[in-house]
Amino acid sequence: MKKLNYGLKKLKIIEQIAIVFFIAVVIPMSISGFIINNINQQSVRHQLRESAILVASMVSDEVDFFLKTNETTLAQIADTLEYLPTRKSKELFIKEVSKKYPNCEDITIVRTPQELEKITDDAYINEKPILSTQMKDGSFLVIIFNANNWDNQLFKSLENDNRQIYIMDKNNHLIASHNFTPEVFKETIEMLPTDMEVEAPVIFGDEKNQPIVYLHRNNPDLTIVVNTTENIAKHAIIDNRVKIIISVLAAILSMMVLIGFYIYYLYINIRQLFKAVIALSKGNYQRQIRLITSSFTPFEIVFLANEFNNMASEIHKSYLELKRKNKELKELNEFRSNLLDTVSHELRTPLTSIQGYTSRLMRQDIVIDDAMKQKSLRIIKEQSEKLKRLIDDLLTIPDIEGMRLRTVTEDVWLDKVLEQAELLLRKRDGHDIVVNIADNFPMVLADKGRLEQVFVNLYENAIKYSYPESPILVEVVQKGAKAVIKIKNKCDKISKKKLDTLFEKFVRLDDNMTRTTRGTGLGLFIVKGLIEAMDGSIVLSSDDEFGFCATITLNISEKE
Repeated sequence: MKKLNYGLKKLKIIEQIAIVFFIAVVIPMSISGFIINNINQQSVRHQLRESAILVASMVSDEVDFFLKTNETTLAQIADTLEYLPTRKSKELFIKEVSKKYPNCEDITIVRTPQELEKITDDAYINEKPILSTQMKDGSFLVIIFNANNWDNQLFKSLENDNRQIYIMDKNNHLIASHNFTPEVFKETIEMLPTDMEVEAPVIFGDEKNQPIVYLHRNNPDLTIVVNTTENIAKHAIIDNRVKIIISVLAAILSMMVLIGFYIYYLYINIRQLFKAVIALSKGNYQRQIRLITSSFTPFEIVFLANEFNNMASEIHKSYLELKRKNKELKELNEFRSNLLDTVSHELRTPLTSIQGYTSRLMRQDIVIDDAMKQKSLRIIKEQSEKLKRLIDDLLTIPDIEGMRLRTVTEDVWLDKVLEQAELLLRKRDGHDIVVNIADNFPMVLADKGRLEQVFVNLYENAIKYSYPESPILVEVVQKGAKAVIKIKNKCDKISKKKLDTLFEKFVRLDDNMTRTTRGTGLGLFIVKGLIEAMDGSIVLSSDDEFGFCATITLNISEKE
């Protein structure tokens, strides 16, 4: 089952929406259009049949009305002729009536039935309607109508109807027509059944979309045929079919446009989600989802994007915190390594000296004079003090890093502190310390013991890296409420990049590979921590004249 699942193609969202749209919209709309078209076609067919039957009945009624009207007129003319005494007066009356009779082409009197039959045949041949009546003297009064005028009168109410209508006599001679065409008339006559029903409209023919209706009458003996032409069927059925298809296509297109807008916003926003997830999986925790928001953007996607952005922000914060912790761990590990290196280098030497001179003093097999004893004890004391200062420096580091360093601030004479720091130095290596300070320089706010420790470290550092036998210069000036102390020595110029790192732990001017001087690399770090604990500041600088210059700023006491 798993192989089958893995073998299936994973469709994209746009492909899934297209399939759903086709199944849920296109197919139902097409089926609905097909059903509507069939229903419409059946309805139109029924309507065409009913309208053809109605037209046939209307024409039959028009024929009845025409015949009755003209038969009444014919009877009136015949009655009038009975009272006219002479033949000439009768001919004059007929002439006057012919002029006033709108549909009349000719009015004549025939004496014998044979003449009547001949006139009737000629009228039928010429497709002209004819009416006759017998008068009291045995002659016949005959009216021959104008075919065009008769057509206009019979089909006046159907002048906008495109059907073809034929009125024929018992021999199928055409006596009136509407929209007549010879070819269609011939085809229609050939389809007429031989045995026709009487006085009832009947549908005949083979075309289901083109119903043909006949109405056969006995009195008078006429046949009315109503033919629904191909153009009418096309207009009624095919055109409607096209309109339905166009309507369905327009509806589908409108839905496609609407759904297209929706898919556009949905797809782009979901792609943003995908890209953000991929970026997050690759470690880009700062990636944020930027949605294209509109009325088409679902609330759920907006909510999901906001939650994702919040989650990414929290992960980024956790990542930065973890990175910081890792850096601290790395620094702690380096601190541990440097501390071991410092202990191995800096503690071993004074301990070795103390152990050696102590062993010499304890030996019983040799005689040690007083001078040697004093020298040994002095070295032991010096190395002990050096060891004590080193241990004090190491113990000060946690307090500086944890900002727990305690200082007792008091009013201190700066010249006495500088003098005491100089006395605490055990080695000057031929360097003089030159202090320039005014005799009446005011007191400063500081911790005396900590300040002595600061100057001792700076003196030792200056002596350690200065040119041989060059002086160490100390300049003290007052700037407003601040005391500015500069400790300078002459040495090679220090780069700006190196100066920026000298306040860090275990950083020295000479690295581990080229180390030529002893030291822990903690002096300047401790100096900075002590100065800042006393609400002061220290800045390092270097130029061509003085390769190293430490500028300390302390607050001057308000006491005079």
